[in-house]
Amino acid sequence: MQRIMCKSKIHRAVVTEADLEYMGSITLDKLLMEEADIKPYEQVHVVNVTNGNRFITYAISGSAGSGVVCVNGAAARLVAPKDLVIIMSYAQYAESEMAEFTPKVVFVDVQNKILETRHAETELEVFA
Repeated sequence: MQRIMCKSKIHRAVVTEADLEYMGSITLDKLLMEEADIKPYEQVHVVNVTNGNRFITYAISGSAGSGVVCVNGAAARLVAPKDLVIIMSYAQYAESEMAEFTPKVVFVDVQNKILETRHAETELEVFA
């Protein structure tokens, strides 16, 4: 059996831009993507903590160290600059991999600079 699990998340990032005219996706600082193990064009789920909107899109790489979190295309209507968002990636794991499974949680400051990265030990740490 395969299980779809939360592989990683960027916790409470600040939206820096919303670009309705871009063709879609979410542009993320390359350093954030690397730290959260999110590859370009990988599917991500975005939860807007500020207004409750949720959507699925794919990530594209922005300039390293820029702190960019730009929601593009139609999803730009679901956010505003300065909104807080949680960006989550998922992966399929075999039952045999579950004993070693721990999701990665990347915590950021208000400029989307990495404060801390943890491998969650419990469900409460993943979704805190």
